[in-house]
Amino acid sequence: MIVLQTIAVAFAMFSAIPVPQFDWNEKNMRYAMCAFPLIGVVIGAAWCVCGALPLPGLAKAAGFALIPVWITGGIHLDGYADTCDALSSYGDREKKLEILKDPHCGAFAVIRLCSYFLAYFALCTCVSFTPRVGVLWVLALVLERALSGLAVASFPMAKNTGLAHTFATAADKTVVRRVLAVLAAVLCVGMAALGGWALVLAALVVLWRYHAVSWKQFGGITGDLAGWFLQKAELWMLAALCACQWGGLL
Repeated sequence: MIVLQTIAVAFAMFSAIPVPQFDWNEKNMRYAMCAFPLIGVVIGAAWCVCGALPLPGLAKAAGFALIPVWITGGIHLDGYADTCDALSSYGDREKKLEILKDPHCGAFAVIRLCSYFLAYFALCTCVSFTPRVGVLWVLALVLERALSGLAVASFPMAKNTGLAHTFATAADKTVVRRVLAVLAAVLCVGMAALGGWALVLAALVVLWRYHAVSWKQFGGITGDLAGWFLQKAELWMLAALCACQWGGLL
């Protein structure tokens, strides 16, 4: 029962998929970050279904771009937008953290979101779906969430409130780090074996950038920064996927 509750907590927080509702407590939140990558499996499965359907190219690309938004409810895009606003303010650390808490969407967030979707959709039009590509992208979607959860359990927090702090505080960090580190390593090996070493490299570079920016600009990570990382990792892995196909590696 605790396992099912743990999965339900992860899906209730990080997806728009209806799940049974439970009161969050110490037991069912302890390993919730370990269940976070399962959402990537669901998104990847839907992505593969879209890729296998006999749809026109542009319709298929639109499906590729919108499926992650529909399944997650846009929670990570919200963090991406808030972080873009904060980084574009060029204010001090306190000012940036205040902007992250502001529920309003600033001009820079709108500009970055429009740019993001244009780039994402353009890359989706370049994807030639095959079963191998589908499996590789499923693994990529799981990897980015494993790395995100690993960061929450490992990186310093910027503040003692918020979503990331709540999950980090409730987590058994030692176990979560070990499970997600092993999972991430297995995924990296599997992706490289499928010819997706460029996607692995892209994810790791974005993770390094995430740590550097969060520490320098904010003094640690927040839930919004976690969303910013996940969206950037996804975009750059998608670009790497297109590059691999263009280069004849897939």
